[in-house]
This record gives sequence, C-alpha cells and structure tokens, in this order.
Amino acid sequence: MKSQDIRQSFIDFFTQRHHQAVDSAPLVPHGDPTLLFTNAGMVQFKNYFLASEEPPFRRAVSSQKCLRVSGKHNDLENVGPSPRHHTFFEMLGNFSFGDYFKEDAIRFAWQLVTEVWGLPKEHLYATVFEEDDEAMELWLKISDLPQERVLRCGAKDNFWAMGDTGPCGPCSEIFVDRHPELPPVAWDEGSDNGRYLEIWNLVFMQFERQEDGSLVPLPNPSIDTGAGLERVTAVLQGVESNYDTDLFQPLIQAAAKLAGTEYGRQAESDVSLRVIADHLRSVAFLLADGVIPGPEGRGYVLRRLLRRALRHGMGLGFEEPFLHRLVPVVDEILGGHFQQLGQTREATVATVREEEEKYLATRAMGARRVQEAIDRVRAAGGEVLPGVEIFRLYDTYGLEIEAVREIAEEEKLDLDEAGFSKEMELRRQSSRATTEELQKRLASLRQALHGDGDPEATTFLGYDLPDRLEGEVLRLASLNGTAEAVDRLVAGKQGVVVLGQTSFYAESGGQMGDVGRLLWDGGMARVQDTQKDNTGTFFHFVDVVEGELAVGQQVDLEVDGARRRAIERNHTATHLLHAALHQVVGDGARQAGSLVAPERLRFDFTHPKPLADDELRRIEDLANAWVRRAVPTEIRVQGYQEALDAGAMALFGEKYGDEVRTVDVPGFSLELCGGCHVRNSGEIGLVLITGERGVASGVRRLEAVTGEVALQWVRQRQTWLDETEQQLSVPGERLAAEAGALKGKVKDLEKELSRLRQKLLAGETGGGGQEIEVEGIKAVVREVPAAPTNELRNLADTLRNRLGSGVVVLATRQEGKVTLVVTVSKDLTQRLSAGRMAGTLAAMVGGRGGGRPDFAQAGGKEPEKLPEMLRSVPDVLAQALAGSG
Repeated sequence: MKSQDIRQSFIDFFTQRHHQAVDSAPLVPHGDPTLLFTNAGMVQFKNYFLASEEPPFRRAVSSQKCLRVSGKHNDLENVGPSPRHHTFFEMLGNFSFGDYFKEDAIRFAWQLVTEVWGLPKEHLYATVFEEDDEAMELWLKISDLPQERVLRCGAKDNFWAMGDTGPCGPCSEIFVDRHPELPPVAWDEGSDNGRYLEIWNLVFMQFERQEDGSLVPLPNPSIDTGAGLERVTAVLQGVESNYDTDLFQPLIQAAAKLAGTEYGRQAESDVSLRVIADHLRSVAFLLADGVIPGPEGRGYVLRRLLRRALRHGMGLGFEEPFLHRLVPVVDEILGGHFQQLGQTREATVATVREEEEKYLATRAMGARRVQEAIDRVRAAGGEVLPGVEIFRLYDTYGLEIEAVREIAEEEKLDLDEAGFSKEMELRRQSSRATTEELQKRLASLRQALHGDGDPEATTFLGYDLPDRLEGEVLRLASLNGTAEAVDRLVAGKQGVVVLGQTSFYAESGGQMGDVGRLLWDGGMARVQDTQKDNTGTFFHFVDVVEGELAVGQQVDLEVDGARRRAIERNHTATHLLHAALHQVVGDGARQAGSLVAPERLRFDFTHPKPLADDELRRIEDLANAWVRRAVPTEIRVQGYQEALDAGAMALFGEKYGDEVRTVDVPGFSLELCGGCHVRNSGEIGLVLITGERGVASGVRRLEAVTGEVALQWVRQRQTWLDETEQQLSVPGERLAAEAGALKGKVKDLEKELSRLRQKLLAGETGGGGQEIEVEGIKAVVREVPAAPTNELRNLADTLRNRLGSGVVVLATRQEGKVTLVVTVSKDLTQRLSAGRMAGTLAAMVGGRGGGRPDFAQAGGKEPEKLPEMLRSVPDVLAQALAGSG
C-alpha cells in the first residue's frame, strides 16, 4: 500500500463507523499557551476531553500533523541515526468523547489492522496496563490471540496522563513482530531493539487524577488513539526504516542526486540525507502554517531546523543554497492531502532560499567573530568560551551554538552551554513580558473582580455605535496599586469597570479598543482603553474625573465617535488591501498580523520579496476603485461552513465557532471578522499606502492611511515639495535629477577629502622618530588626528607595507573615545597576534577588542590614558614575543 492509501484507508474505515472526519489542526496550537507545537492528535480535542467545551460530534477521526522538538518529546538528536525518529510526523487517530469505550476501541483497531491492512494475527502482540483486567479479557475475546501474546505492562509504558492532575487512564498498545521468521525473544529485548514494534496506542481515558494522587472515575469515559503513519507505512511496505518508505525516499533520492552521492553507500552521509529529509518536511509545514523564521519561540525552532539541515548538507559538499530546490518534492509527496503545501509553495521556496543565503553569509563572517572571541579568551588565560559571549555571537551574527561548537572544538576550547541557555531563557522571558503582562493584568483583574465565581460575559451592542446606551455597573476594581475589588470609585481614582452591556469595542483582531466617557448624574469618568479576556468579560479602564461611581449604578456610555469612525475606515481599508493583494500577487500572500488604529493601519503578510512599485500602485488603485464605487457593506452572522462555502476568507490558524460574522464588500472582499467597519466603502474617502518593508524572513508589511489622515498626509508632502523647490530653485519635475546630481557631487568631495586626509596622516606618521624596534621587530606606534576607522585601517596597511616586516599600532581619540588598530605582517603572525595585543592595549584605556592574528581593532572609554598606553607598546610587544618563545 502507498502511504496516501494507508492514510485514506484509516479515515475511510472510521467514517464508515460514524466518525466525523476532522482536518488536521495547524502545528501552532490555538489558545493553548502550554504547548509550543501540536504534538499529538488529541491536542485539538483537548477541551472536549476536559469537558470545558461541548463537542459538536461524539466520534472523530483525523490524520494530525505533529512536531516534536522540545520538552519530553524532543526527538531532535535521534533524528538521522535512528530509523524511526522524526521531528515532523503524522498521527492517525480515532476519538470517542463519551461515546464508545474499550470494547469498540479494541474491536475497531483489530479489524483495521488485520482485515483492512492485512497484517497476520500471528505476527501481532497487544499490551495492557498491569491492573486492567477488563482490557485483558477484551483482547483475548476479540482477537483470539493466545494469552502469551497479550502482555501486562507497568504504568511507565501503559498508563497515560494529560498532566499531574486531570484526565488519565490505562492504555493498550499493538505491536508487530518485524521478523517472525526468527525464534521469539524476551519481550523487553524485542521491544527495545525494534523487533517488536509498536504501531498503535489506544488510550482509555476513564479517570481524573486529583491533587492528592487519587483516581476518580470520569462520568463519560473517552477514547484517544494514535498510530504513527510513518511506522505503519514502514510495516505495510515491508521495510526496516521509516526513511525507506515512499514518505521519504523521493526526497532522500532528490537530495542525494543534488549532492552527487548515493543513499546507502556510506553511513555518515546517509544520516545527513535523513536529517535533510526530516527537517525539510518540518520546515515546509511550519512555513505553510504561518510560522516565520526568527530569533525566538517557534521562529527560532524553524530557523534551527533549517540551519541544521543546511549544515548536514555542507557536510555532503554543498557550498551553495540547495534546500529550497527540494521544497517542491515535499509538496509532491504530501501536497495531495495537505493542500496548503501547494498554496504556499512559492513563498516557502523563496523564504528557505533567503534563510540559506543569510546563514551562509553570516557563517562566513561569524567564523571570524568566533575566532576573535576565542582569541580574547585565550589572551585572558581562559579555557571556556563564556555563555554570554556565545549568546552575543548568536544574537548579533545569527550563529547557532552548533556552529560555534564546531569551531571551538577545532580550537580545543570548551563552551559554557549552561550559560548560553540561561541567556536564551532571559531573552525569551523578555520577549514574552509584554504579552504576559497584559494576560497577567487581565487575570489578576478577573480574580479581583470575580474571585472563584463564574465571570459575566459582557453583551456588546456597539457595532452600530448607538447615540445613547445605558449600562449597569456590575463590578469595580481599583488600580491605585494592585487590582482590588471595590464598591465605589471616587474622583481622582483609576479603576476598571465591568458593565452588563457596552457599546465600547474591546481590543481584538488587531483593532484597538474604544475610548470615550461614562456619564451619570453628578459624575463622569474617562474610558482610556477597553480590553476583554477569554471569558468574554469587557474591562473598561477609567479615570474618574468627577463624582462617585458605584456598583449597581446606571451610566450612559459615550464612545468617542470620531475616533471609532476613523478606526472603521482603516479596518475596512485593511480588507480592501488584503483582497487587492491577492489579486496582484496571488493567494500565497496570507495575513500574518495587523494593527487597526484611528490614525493608521498596518497589515503584515507572507511574501518572499519586496513588492515592486507597480505592484504597490496596482494594489492601491484596486482598493481606491472600490472606495469610489461606494458599495454598501454587508454584515452577516451565519454558520462557519456556510460562510466558507460562500467564499469567505478565514485567517489560517484561527479557531472559529459554529457561527461566525462575515464582512462583505460585495464583488471584491469577503472575510470572517468580528471588528467594526464602515457601512459604505465610499466612507473611506481615500486609501494611501505610505510604506512597504520586510519585518521578518518571508513577511512583508504594508502601512497605509485613510480619510482625513490621508488628506493631511498629501498636504504635508506638498508643503515639503514646495519648500524644496524654493530651496533648490528647481521645479518639482526636476527635483529628483537635481538631488541625484548633488548627491554625486557630495560623494566626489568626500572621496577627495578622504584622499587628502590619508595623505596628511601618512605624512605625519612616516617621518623619523616614529619607529621603534624590540628584539629585532620593527614597529610604528603613533597617535593620529581623528579619522574614520576605515581610514585608520587603510593607513595601518600602508605603513605595514612600507615596513615590509613589523607591527603597526595606531590610535585616535574622538568624542571622548579611543579607537585603536593593530596590524602584524604575515611573516610574524606565528610569533605575534594582533588580536591579543589589541585586547591587552584596549584594557589600558578602559576598553576591549580583538581580531585576527594579522589585524585587530579595539575601542576604549578613557582617552586621557592614551599616551600611557602608547608608551607601553614596547613592553606589550616584548611580553608577546617572550610568550611565543
């Protein structure tokens, strides 16, 4: 059976048994901050198992994309050497949410394995939890397996738990004997060496573990099963390794062909080919699911996988980017089932190539920086590269720790990897601080306002921005210090108000929260922001200006209408730009973030390269054409599938309910959206794109203004144009040519100035009395007038060439700082290191530095010590020569 037939046979088997076929969830879990990536089939059903959400069906089947690269399921180091470990894999699973239980789960699995997949029952084993007598009896009854092939195992292997507390239960696993022609071996031996291979795990979720460790039976026991498609395919295709199946072989063979090698010829190269195949699958799916290469979080994992694959390719002899050439092969293997691979293929190819080129360039430069760091450690007598230094190399130059390790091993220097990990964690904590700060703020407010009780969801009645809406104050919290529930807020106090109903929109989906006023007899409070939490409670952050606000009081709600209407213009304009973008560059350009503010809009989208000027003009023209048509917008609340069938655009990775709200500019744009919009596209007035730039690998950003702000934007630029015309006495149509000519003149004058300064410096330095000699080594030591570093470097090279053999030390002071360059002629680099000398000298002026053996530069913060430093050069040179001897 081909892998695609195996996957489909699994889904068909269970749909025929009344299971709802559910698409794979994205690799980025929605609404689950405890997981970096989806790592099991049950993740998207977690709330159903926890009974925190009512499932729309009682039975389900899926083939789930999974990624395991962190935590207890981190398989990264085993990928390549192992025949069965992967970072990305598919998990086939059938699920019951309080419907059928053990007997049907075992019967279904046995029927599928033996009748559909045709595995001989004499080659199969089953395991059960050692205390699960019910499962033991069911296996013996349903399968007719002999008792010696249904084994009892301990909790380590056959008891599953979601966490320290919560749903849990015994599990049962199906194993296949890979070599039934050989005599049986002990179970522990066979299961450890892969002879007895697990292909399916059935979890019987029947208990809830309490905090004291006790197990309480669940009222509605459930089923969660998982079978790795890669393992099942290897068994059914009769191969020893998952990598020998049709899920991997086309990719491995394509990589081998590019490398000019043959898979199976040499063990080390085979490992690299397997790593490349595995990691590229992960990279392709992560990019397709909207993850962007970056320095932290999911983006860091993506970049690390890509670069690890690239390093293995370099071990195969690749010197140029090659991974992007293999992306289409991933699509050919898996795109039939996962169509987003084809939809994002062009963007993925471009992003992978950009990352490859960036890494190869930084690696070449980074190797030099690592060497400089190692030289500094050695100069100080150290034997370990500090973690903070490794992090600097990563943070500044993009060097992964693996690349630093390779160079350090060649230099026989140890790495402080624990220190590096600490620095990385500090970075992650810093990057999470803003988001977590808001979440903690809302959580503390929720606790202060509601305690352990159920929070009230706020009714939002503000889409039409009513002239007057009255609301009851349900709860109040003071924000003078920590959040604290109070009965009243008096003038001069800051706090949070929870209302039963509101016309204030809470920040969501990129749209900023509303501001305005709360009014009551004898009082007024300014609403400075509106936020909401995941329970639907709206928090109105207020400053009480006059009077006293109390729980139970009725207040009039007054949203800042002019600000809201500006936001509405920008939000609808964002939809128009999104639709226009798709028409100009294709559907591969997917939204990757947005900001809708009153004064501007920002729209991030996936695209591999900058938009050309004509593309920007076409996008802007399309959007404005629909503004001029003054089309009434249509807002509907309808079923999710009904909206998709009508052509509504859903944001990839977002989780939607059964009912959704759609915003339609008929004939042009239809999106799922919960935000505020104009009633007619003509209200937008004008859409002006003010900027387009890259914000991450494969992600671009459009910035635009609308309405009154767009008019002010045009007027400001007209004013600048008029002033520039007057200053240059040139009409507007000739300004660009005149500016180009002036720029050329300035560049020529700068070159001439540099030439004259170089001549002056060389003249001042080249006379008698500027040279010293230490143990037969000539040296030029000099403080020179202020000059750019590149000119100091050129002067040092000139003087070194004039010496023929020797050392040059030049220093200059400028703006309270010292700049120092040291050069050593090639014939002396075995005895002297410019990098070490620079580090020693820089320390004398309160600085640091280093570099190569033949050239180094450094800086210092204490220019008053420069003369003393220069006088010490003979001693430093003598010490360096003595050390080399």
